[in-house]
Amino acid sequence: MAVTVTEIPSYENYGRCVRIANEAAEALVTVDVGPRVIKFARTGGQNIMFNDLPREAVSEGPDFDRYFYPGAKFYNYGGHRFWLSPESSPETYYPDNTPVSYEILENGAVFTPAPQKENGVALQIEIRMDDTAPSLDIVHRAANISDAPKTFAPWALTVLGQGGTEIIPLNTRDTGLLANRYVSIWPYADLRDDRFYFGHRYATLRQDPKATAAFKIGFDNFAGRGYYAIGDTVFIKTYYPNHPDGVYPDNGMSFETYTAALFLELETLGELKSVAPGERAEHKENWRLAPNPGSFDPRDDDSIAAFLDKLD
Repeated sequence: MAVTVTEIPSYENYGRCVRIANEAAEALVTVDVGPRVIKFARTGGQNIMFNDLPREAVSEGPDFDRYFYPGAKFYNYGGHRFWLSPESSPETYYPDNTPVSYEILENGAVFTPAPQKENGVALQIEIRMDDTAPSLDIVHRAANISDAPKTFAPWALTVLGQGGTEIIPLNTRDTGLLANRYVSIWPYADLRDDRFYFGHRYATLRQDPKATAAFKIGFDNFAGRGYYAIGDTVFIKTYYPNHPDGVYPDNGMSFETYTAALFLELETLGELKSVAPGERAEHKENWRLAPNPGSFDPRDDDSIAAFLDKLD
């Protein structure tokens, strides 16, 4: 069985979705709103994505009413979304609640929501699945549709389900007397938080539904990878950073992660550049799903390394 691409009439309460599937995995992308990659699962395995069915994660208020339109609301929805950095409210929180155009391609589809006229940008996501493996290639594109240059970085946020543990490789290159690891810590993040571990080779972050405090941290991730172990599956997200030469948002961060009670976000960023009118920026990722090979100690580098060595 090769890759099949079909529209399905509904999934949960998201309305129409495009299903991209092979024998090993399936992905569902919303087209009545978003788009969001609202499901990614191995055949017979669990959906790794967080699904906000009661629509608990919502941003709204007078600033949204003034900037967009009266009653404008941004819904997280869950799943994977595409934003631009640096973050700013309400601009970043575009209310993408209208139908999405899509075109079926070989092994996938390209999804084009309505242009963001208020922000002067037009976004697009292209998704293609491997013929046989549980793997996706994703291209995020952002075009400047305004009449002046705009400076931004593509920002790809994957909103993952509850109860998992994220693994982040740390930079290990020998830089002699100079620093080899840079991090950015958000004001509400407490480094004493027991969900977080900062080792010598790895950092880990646990998603805990009982923990109400938010936590966010960023890294200059030379490895270009992040992992999320959840239930029977490990999600492996790869991107292609240009460290140390590239300029990135948030003090040089190409990888960021956020968690609170509902979900964990595994976020990658492209370079921060000036984009001329009519031009666009691109950011590529590869996603892969592997069977979970067993448990590991999220506060021990050797245990984490042995776990990663077992991944298919």
